[in-house]
Amino acid sequence: MDGGAQPSSPREPPGPGGVEQEGVPNEWDGGEGPPEVKRSQPLFIHGCSRQLAEEEPRASSLPSIPNPFPELCSPSNSPILSSTALGQGPPREGVSHVVKVFGEDGACRSLEVSAGTTARQLCETLVRRTRALQDHSWALVELHQHLALERCLEDHESVVEVQSSWPPGADSRLVFRKNFAKYELFKSNAQSLFPEVMVSSCLEANKSMAHSELIQNFLNSGSCPEVQGFLQLREAGRKVWKRFHFSLRRSGLYYSTKGTSKDPRHLQYLADLTESNIYYVTQGKKLYGTPTEFGFCIKPYKVRSGVKGLKLLCSEDEQSRSCWMAAFRLFKRSVSDNALVAMDFSGCTGRVIENPNEVLTVALEEAQAWRKKTTHRYSLPAACHSSPLSAAIHRTQPWFHGRLSREDTQQLIGRQGLVDGVFLVRESQRNPKGFVLSLCHLQRIKHYLILPSEEEGRLYFTMDDGQTRFADLIQLVEFHQINRGILPCKLRHYCTCVAL
Repeated sequence: MDGGAQPSSPREPPGPGGVEQEGVPNEWDGGEGPPEVKRSQPLFIHGCSRQLAEEEPRASSLPSIPNPFPELCSPSNSPILSSTALGQGPPREGVSHVVKVFGEDGACRSLEVSAGTTARQLCETLVRRTRALQDHSWALVELHQHLALERCLEDHESVVEVQSSWPPGADSRLVFRKNFAKYELFKSNAQSLFPEVMVSSCLEANKSMAHSELIQNFLNSGSCPEVQGFLQLREAGRKVWKRFHFSLRRSGLYYSTKGTSKDPRHLQYLADLTESNIYYVTQGKKLYGTPTEFGFCIKPYKVRSGVKGLKLLCSEDEQSRSCWMAAFRLFKRSVSDNALVAMDFSGCTGRVIENPNEVLTVALEEAQAWRKKTTHRYSLPAACHSSPLSAAIHRTQPWFHGRLSREDTQQLIGRQGLVDGVFLVRESQRNPKGFVLSLCHLQRIKHYLILPSEEEGRLYFTMDDGQTRFADLIQLVEFHQINRGILPCKLRHYCTCVAL
């Protein structure tokens, strides 16, 4: 009601639900007209859906009074009180939904999307709106902060469905960030994700096939290899961890109660992966007392909140955890009709690879195309006269992260994917004039000190005591993007953060 509006004419008001009730004394019967309504006095609005249905026959002779608050009386059509908004049921088609996405800096952006909007579509929208560099490594990460769980959404997943599965008031969120490991599973070097010892049973059954060929066949066929190995399992309702031998089969995940025995009598069924999501555990030692930092979790769809119902596991190293996580993705892909497929990114836009035999050749063509396109831009490093601009131009580059600590560097690279060639450059904390190149190789992060030096009035940067000299940090990075040099691998992907 407008603050300056006056009370309406002294007409008898209807009862609850907008209908006059018979046999109920009217408060205005007294001949003195309506009482004065105070503007600050709260008015109670009766629930009207049920009463309207019950008293509709009585209201046939009365003039219809429009309901000024239809959204409060019709939850089925309300974007505020709908079951989706309350996390109770699937989103409805044809209705717009608000999805909140966070950046790595904690900033939040709300977007209005349809029920069928996929994670890939939302990433493309965010790339355009933030004017970020368009590539295939951007991802949406589902983060449950109170449980210290996170996972990267697959391209085909509905962001509205994911958000509606969270309990009301939860501190869960979607984070927009880089994930260079997102498509590593579907590239030509995917066999490195599956150590021979963890797929030995498959090799025994296919003795005439090499390890790399075997894994590639699994990827091309859309099936999952049988993975096995030792994992630590947290007992239900207790904080005790026990070591078991696990096997991933088509029927689910099992562990053996007697060593490495695969006898059905000794195998215990642990989880149905088709009805679960797999998450990385980010603070395992602090929250769950994991034996190592390489924990992961199987979270059934029916578990909406709390620790009860979670299947907590822990690997001995990052390679083992990566193998299990890759196998779980393949397993879910093999049972899903809308699963992620191999992609070709050698052109301006990505495309689906429909021919399984094309997967390997496309990966090689992608590398060759990038090399031909960039080789003419670079030359061997040569000393040149320094200037204030060249000494500080690296600060404009997306791979430069300023005063980032070693611990924060480890976490940032870990979040964006422990893939060979992921890197960033930061200022050295120990040497005030130096810089550090932090690089991921074989799922481990290594740090290389970059020191400035001056000779005959010329400033240069080096990582090998002056044997190879660079005029600035940009030249150093570009050189190592096409030449390995003293590094264990070339620089492939730089860590970056965008502001939403």
